[in-house]
Amino acid sequence: MKAWGVTDTGLVRKENQDAYAVCQADTATVCVVCDGMGGVSGGKLASSIAVRTYSEELIRVLRPHMTPEQLREASSYAVSLANEAVRTRAATEEGCRNMGTTLVSAISYDGGVVVSNVGDSRAYHISPDGITRITRDHSLVENMVERGDITEEEARRHPNKNLITRALGPDENADCDGFICPLEKGDFVLLCSDGLVDTVTDQEMLYEVIHGGELDTCLDRLMEIAKSRGAADNVTVVLMQNN
Repeated sequence: MKAWGVTDTGLVRKENQDAYAVCQADTATVCVVCDGMGGVSGGKLASSIAVRTYSEELIRVLRPHMTPEQLREASSYAVSLANEAVRTRAATEEGCRNMGTTLVSAISYDGGVVVSNVGDSRAYHISPDGITRITRDHSLVENMVERGDITEEEARRHPNKNLITRALGPDENADCDGFICPLEKGDFVLLCSDGLVDTVTDQEMLYEVIHGGELDTCLDRLMEIAKSRGAADNVTVVLMQNN
């Protein structure tokens, strides 16, 4: 499976508190995006700890011919260890007591990917037939949308859109959601922090991936759109293609 990744501080923030990894293990491609929060240095530290711990622990337990269900269990295990690592560091380092991070990941298998998420970083399935969000945001506004209190478009502009209800670090048991996503040959999975979601629409993501031009420059084009609209937050995007 091919994979590309890019991250940028954006045009307003002084520090990039996002982190990502693209790992080619013997048995799978593993991608993860984290969006840190909490204090001047805490967010950057939390996201880097979570990305490193998740990737290392997952790759350590991967075995050949694991089923999608087994991969989902392995991912959940790696998420729990990443949460423990963030919490342990937060408890021992002054100034980082409130740090935390989102996490969204994808692990390839023969015929698709297994996706896990905690928080509001997202995963999308993109194909010539359209774009579908795989994950559900763990956020206040997502709950409001599900209750019918606001629309999806109103959620994009809501003043509390960045208030999440689940994260690694603050939660003792930061349970992740897990999804098994079958893919056709040539289909894509896009992982991103909310810095992309806040500035680029789903349809624009679809267009740039499927119709925008060379895949090697796709993420640069998405980043340029985000920056053209102010890029008030850090922006991170990872793209995977089932080839």
